[in-house]
This record gives sequence, structure tokens and C-alpha cells, in this order.
Amino acid sequence: MGQDNLSKFKINREGPSSMKNYPKFGANNSGPGYGGVVIVTILVSLFVTTVTWFFLNGAIKTVSDKVGEVLNTGLEEVTQEGGTVADSDTRRVIVKEESAVISAVKRAQPSVVSIIATKDLQDFYQNRESLYNDPFFDYLFGEGNVTPEGNSSNGNGTGKATVGGGTGFFVSQDGMILTNKHVVADDTADYTVLDNSGQEYLAQVLARDPAQDIAIIKIEGSDFPIAELGESSALEPGQTVVAIGNSLGEYSNTVTKGVISGVGRSIMASDNGGVNGQIIENVIQTDAAINPGNSGGPLVNIEGQVIGINTAIDVSGQLIGFALPIDVAKEAVTMVKETGEITRPYLGVRYIPITPEVATSRGLAVDYGVLIAKGTQYGMEAVVPGSPAAKIGLKENDIVFEINDQKIDSEHDLSSTIKKKRVGESVRLKIMRDGKEQILNVTLEAQP
Repeated sequence: MGQDNLSKFKINREGPSSMKNYPKFGANNSGPGYGGVVIVTILVSLFVTTVTWFFLNGAIKTVSDKVGEVLNTGLEEVTQEGGTVADSDTRRVIVKEESAVISAVKRAQPSVVSIIATKDLQDFYQNRESLYNDPFFDYLFGEGNVTPEGNSSNGNGTGKATVGGGTGFFVSQDGMILTNKHVVADDTADYTVLDNSGQEYLAQVLARDPAQDIAIIKIEGSDFPIAELGESSALEPGQTVVAIGNSLGEYSNTVTKGVISGVGRSIMASDNGGVNGQIIENVIQTDAAINPGNSGGPLVNIEGQVIGINTAIDVSGQLIGFALPIDVAKEAVTMVKETGEITRPYLGVRYIPITPEVATSRGLAVDYGVLIAKGTQYGMEAVVPGSPAAKIGLKENDIVFEINDQKIDSEHDLSSTIKKKRVGESVRLKIMRDGKEQILNVTLEAQP
């Protein structure tokens, strides 16, 4: 899959040190995120440069006095009159954001849980050398920092070692929990859920999404508080959002506030400098702090509705976090409820999106579509062996420029177009090979 114009980001993989002295969700943790920042702007008529007691006959206070009143009271109606008394322009600013954020947190927080991954110490010590040599592990958790539970003398202890964790939230009253796939990616680990009251439950992984960083786990029980799922299709930059999660694996119920910085982003998320990378498309960019441990937690709007799943951070910059749109996760939840698994259609090619610049530099006959090409890492073939693309004979350097008569371009990229189809559906590809157009029909299969 093409990586032009894509930045590389670290997935928030939570690890061993994250659960040391793990606090209960019910703890009275304090921290940033509960207070709002209020900026009050006073609009003064261009016809007046100075407001004096003489000109207004003592009718109103100076502008500076009025601003002072607002900043001191925090939640107060403000009226500024400028210009002459006859043509004054009255503006009212009502400061309510702080209380709205607190209300949103109170609505969403009961559904948020902490997820803890543990392994037998014997298995852990057999694999710890590779962990210690992992730069990503060292970056997040400190070199060799683990939390064994039990006797660990001579490096051959018994018991459990905490090897990771993250956040999730209830999506059904019978215990279904939505989280990130990378939080529960280890098939050999055991997963424990800590709910908002501090109660612990053993969790089972029901399904992992093959195409998105989404997983669904389940605990036994009933009447769990579920999160209200909002809509992510109409999000706009500037909207206030709140990220809730188990920050750094130690501070449960952590709340950070920010805004939506952008929508429809595509990122390359990886866990070790590009190794095991995965392109994640159409994500939400936010400046609300998403720290290691927040992975899988909800990103909520001012109404307390979940509009995204906290997923990744850009470690090269500050205040750049990413969340998966909740609409994508809703599909996964529905699939699991109906079939017990998450299936996504796929074609099975890696590609470079063709732009006019790419077409010019490579001497291509068309300036849209995708060029099938090998990945940047060793072993990343242009056409995945055994895939639907391989079965119809697609080759490296083929250009796919239409699917079912839909032009493939920046607004209709190949991956998103395929994901809108169904497993088992037949689609028509218009390709160019060696300068000649061809039509190929392919039946989409479930992505492994």
C-alpha cells in the first residue's frame, strides 16, 4: 500500500510498567482536563477609540473594568456597548463550556474500563530479552521496566507478569467492550478488566478487526453502564472533544480536553520505527492529549457521546493525537453481535496513489488511480499471494484507475472504495498494463 504523503506514527502500545501499583477506577484522581479555558473578546466600534467617563456621562464603566468582571466571575453574561449611545452594538458572551465538559465526562465516564494484559512469568522471562531490545518498548516504559507478580527469583518465578494494557468502554449491557486491537493483540496473554467501581473481571477476546485497529472483548455480567455512541460522519475541525482513559497505565479516569484538529487523515501507525506498520485511514486528528494507556478509550463530544476511539499519537510532535471514527466501530460491533466475527473485504494489493506529480515523475499515461508497487519493507510484495488480486493475475506496475466505473482519485481512494463493498461481491476493475487498458472482474474475499 502506498505510503506517499503519509507520516509515521507510534501506536500507543501499553506495556509492563503501566500497571505498577495500579489504582482503582473509583479512586479520586485529580488532574488536567476538568477546567475550561475562557477567552473573552470585546468588540469595540471602529468609530470610537477611547471610552471616557466624560463622553458617556458616567453611564458605564470602562472597557477594562468590564473585562475584569468577566474574567473574575467565569460564568457571567457580558454586554459591551461601543460607539455612540444611539448606534451602540451590543454583544453578549455566555461562558458555559467548563460546565458542559464536566457534564460530558460524568455521562461517559461510568462506561470506561481499564484493560490489563498478563502472562505467566515463565513465558514472560523466555521472551523478555526481545522486549528489552525493542526501542518502542524502551521509549514508552523505560528499559527493562516490568511488573512481575509472584516469586521471580533467578528469573524463573511463578505467577503472572503484567505485560501491557489500555482502555475500553462498554457497548452492551451484557459486557461487550470496544477497544483497540493493539491493546489485546497477544494471543498468549490473559486479559483482565477493571470497571469504574474497581471490580475485576476476566475478559475474553471475541474478535479482532483485520482492517482496523479495533477489537471487541467481553466479560461476564449484566446491567453494565454502556457508552452512548454518537455520529462521526459530520464532525468538523474546531469541535470540542474530551479523551478519557488510563493515562500511562497508572492514572485511571484521566480526562484531557481539546478540539478536533482535522478529519479524514491517513496515517502509518507502527509499533517499532515502522515495523509491523499499518495504514489507518480516515482518522480524526485532535489536540486532546492521548497518552500511552489511553489507547482504546473514548473520544467524546460536548454531549458526552463517543465519536472516536483513541488510537495513536505522533511521537515527533506535541498535541497531535488520532482517533478512529466511531461509525467504523459501530459496524464492527454489529458484525460481532450478528455473526460473532468481524469481516472486511479486501483486494490484496499494495499501491502508490497516482497524482499529477507522480504521473510526471514516473512517466505514467494517467494522472489518477493507483500504481501497484512493493512495500518499503522486505517481503512486502506488490500483490499479496493467494489474494483475490493474485487470483485474477494483477501484477506489479499495473495501474488500477476505475472500480465499477468509479474513478479512483483523492476523493475515492482504492482502499475506502473496496471497504464499502461486501465479502463475496464481484467488482469490475479497469486497469492499464503496458499502456493498454483491460477490464478484470474480481470477487472480493474476507481479509485474513
